[in-house]
Amino acid sequence: MRVGYWTTFPAGVHTLAELERAPHAATVEPGLLELVRIRASQINGCAYCLAIHNRDPRARGEHQTRPDTVAAWREAPYHTEREQAAPAWCEALTELPRTGTPDAVFAEFEAQFSPQEIAALTFAVVAINSWNRLAVGLRANVLSLNGLDLPERADAQPASGGA
Repeated sequence: MRVGYWTTFPAGVHTLAELERAPHAATVEPGLLELVRIRASQINGCAYCLAIHNRDPRARGEHQTRPDTVAAWREAPYHTEREQAAPAWCEALTELPRTGTPDAVFAEFEAQFSPQEIAALTFAVVAINSWNRLAVGLRANVLSLNGLDLPERADAQPASGGA
């Protein structure tokens, strides 16, 4: 890790953690918040946040295929309309310089969510993008996380029997 931001700037971590908790006060499903966190972390290439936000839904009983395939939400037949509108909005916000948040994406998002949920999900995207920038920029150690299903060695081969 380049800088241990958890210990060297706890006020910043506390503030960002409060922002992270705020969307839970809305009526947005916890699993949907995780899908948004996963999608932003995929776009930003944040292994630390991907590890957390793929681990946590599994611990709550979510079928692992859903978080594993959120990058292909457009083609995954097991995501609801809400679970399709939220990652689309997340992508538009995360890639803001490129997308500019198109009106069509917002219209689909708005059709699925109340104004409070729109604000809450937008704050969730802002928060995870902030965490991604800290973790990637300051090189958070993904191996420091508990509860991950990791190989013993980086070059370990998975068991045979794939697709």
